[in-house]
Amino acid sequence: MLASEFFKLYEAYCPKELAMAGDPVGLQIGTLNRDIKKVMVTLDIREQTVAEAIEKQVDVILAKHPVIFRPLDNLTASQPQEKIVLDLARAGIAVYTSHTNIDIVENGLNDWFCELLEVTDVENLTEFGLGRVGHVKPQTLATFSEKVKAVFGLDGLSVVSYDRSMSQTIGRVAICGGSGGKFYVDAAAKQADVYITGDIYYHTAHDMLSLGISAIDPGHHIEALFILKVAEVLRNFDTSVEIIESTSLTNPFVKF
Repeated sequence: MLASEFFKLYEAYCPKELAMAGDPVGLQIGTLNRDIKKVMVTLDIREQTVAEAIEKQVDVILAKHPVIFRPLDNLTASQPQEKIVLDLARAGIAVYTSHTNIDIVENGLNDWFCELLEVTDVENLTEFGLGRVGHVKPQTLATFSEKVKAVFGLDGLSVVSYDRSMSQTIGRVAICGGSGGKFYVDAAAKQADVYITGDIYYHTAHDMLSLGISAIDPGHHIEALFILKVAEVLRNFDTSVEIIESTSLTNPFVKF
């Protein structure tokens, strides 16, 4: 099957046009004007992901995080990030990225997070569609934090709260996968009791509490759910293309 035809099916589900302005989505390396037999879905493209793709004779990698996020000044084997791009090109492996468009699209990553956390009456968090907000069964912040840990298989997480007992009652939850700290104002405006997102900065945490909203930072890597769920989407296209899920560990953080 032509790669271009395969990704037309994907773009009918998750249009590139949904992505935030300037976000690098779509084809980043290689060509879609070729027949393909195997697509690998991954969150990140790192050295180990490239080695896995080469070993498994993958034709295309579909990644959540762009392998080229900012323009490259050079393309050499001496710089690690540039070498990743160079090795993929040499191996003839195309890279297609689905970044903020999979965050925004209906039945996309943030909706899947809500399903796992049993968030109901879901609506968009921001006016341009990033993030979701809805209701959960009333419970303490401590109980809900334990649920987040269990659902995402985490060893630990960070909770933004001055109350160390975390006894606050949670009934309305906002979530934005990845690094969505700047949208806490939207979460507060939507009357969320707690906001779940990754990479929350120290001073942003202070500002959240001053605005009256608690937060949970489970880490950026919970977006690895992309691998499982997007692989399911691709298999439902019922094409001759084999879909595999990357097994490379790309989470750079260890809870110790």
